[in-house]
Amino acid sequence: MILARVMLIMCVAATALWPRAASGQDPFKALELIKPARTRAANDFTVASPAGKQVRLGDHRGKVVFLNFWATWCRPCLEEIPAMEWLYQRYRDKGFTVIAISVDSDIVAVPPFIKQSQLTFPIGHDPKMALAARYEVRALPSSFLIDRKGNLVALAIGPRAWDTKPAYAVIETLLNSR
Repeated sequence: MILARVMLIMCVAATALWPRAASGQDPFKALELIKPARTRAANDFTVASPAGKQVRLGDHRGKVVFLNFWATWCRPCLEEIPAMEWLYQRYRDKGFTVIAISVDSDIVAVPPFIKQSQLTFPIGHDPKMALAARYEVRALPSSFLIDRKGNLVALAIGPRAWDTKPAYAVIETLLNSR
């Protein structure tokens, strides 16, 4: 319960970090994405979906993966999810996918939200935050961009405007790099 409160405070505080993109700027910088200091493979995982199926990172090898940690009680998370769906719809046929991992302790709120928001990308559930801990998630939302080789290439702590030109440029850059 204390962890949930801390995450909520961090979630609300992250709203203040919403990036302000300058035109002509490097899209990674425009979105204030953090690039790792060294190349590191993304932690593979398997988690259950709200429907009881398995969501596996390994099933998406060879694709650019947008991995997002969120919760239904996190207002900034809910505000950025529609843009994630638009990004997924725009690039899914080009080798891109979104995997959203709910850290809600109780799964009950997740399926109605998925239905109401008409989300079509894979969604997993991490109620004990074991996967979030492996990814060192410290605030919600947190998003990780993984290249086609399975390497972590960027991290966003807090919400981002994923339906903007800089976001499209970042995804297109990753899709076009081999």
